[in-house]
Amino acid sequence: MDGLLSGKKGVVFGIANDRSIGWAIAELAEAQGAEVGIGVQNERMARSAEKLLDGHAKMHMFEADLNLEEDLERVHQELKAAYGAIDFMVHSVAFALREDLAGRFIRTSREGFRVALETSAYSFVAAARALESILNDDASLLTMTYLGSQRVLPGYNVMGVAKAALEASTRYLAYDLGERGIRVNAVSPGPINTVSARGIKGFSAILNVVGERVPLKRPAEQEQVATTSLYLLSDLSRGVTGQTLYVDSGYSSMGS
Repeated sequence: MDGLLSGKKGVVFGIANDRSIGWAIAELAEAQGAEVGIGVQNERMARSAEKLLDGHAKMHMFEADLNLEEDLERVHQELKAAYGAIDFMVHSVAFALREDLAGRFIRTSREGFRVALETSAYSFVAAARALESILNDDASLLTMTYLGSQRVLPGYNVMGVAKAALEASTRYLAYDLGERGIRVNAVSPGPINTVSARGIKGFSAILNVVGERVPLKRPAEQEQVATTSLYLLSDLSRGVTGQTLYVDSGYSSMGS
């Protein structure tokens, strides 16, 4: 029986290790029949991620810092050479300076604000633009966001602003690319134990509290984010674009 992504080709940016949400998505996409490129930021991360490819014959690694135009141009050429055209792109990239995630938001530095917005929001736009010419009609673009875009979450600070910009960018990209049938959506996972999440002050306590308070009485997991992402990358979601889907065990439906 064919998988939901049989015959499709795509790339997942933002893989650091086997706990990355991007890796869970890439693994499931391959299991569902896709050829998957995994995008890592630099040579150091490539060495770390290389062992992940063992046993994954339909995966290829691509090195690209999405903040660098020369890297975007190179990965465009490499993806074109490897696949010709692609059917999906997943953006799971975010970063803010540690000092801008703690203390008072008003103390956010100008440089810290730029870094957070450029890496966590603009990189999605930049990647979409760089790959636009090799996107098949009816392709799907997907990014990862967080509830801090909509609510004040202590310790999230400038990243909340960046995620708000990312969600707005998702809607504008959806409008811009919709004429070709290209869909653009975001997934908003609940707190999940990833490298990025551990940069948030008090994250372990947040994870424990969320597990107690959410309707499902357990925090969301990478696998659940991956299955929702699979739906959005597949033809099952042909009528869905410009949306943010929450995969958080109901956390976003609760009051403070």
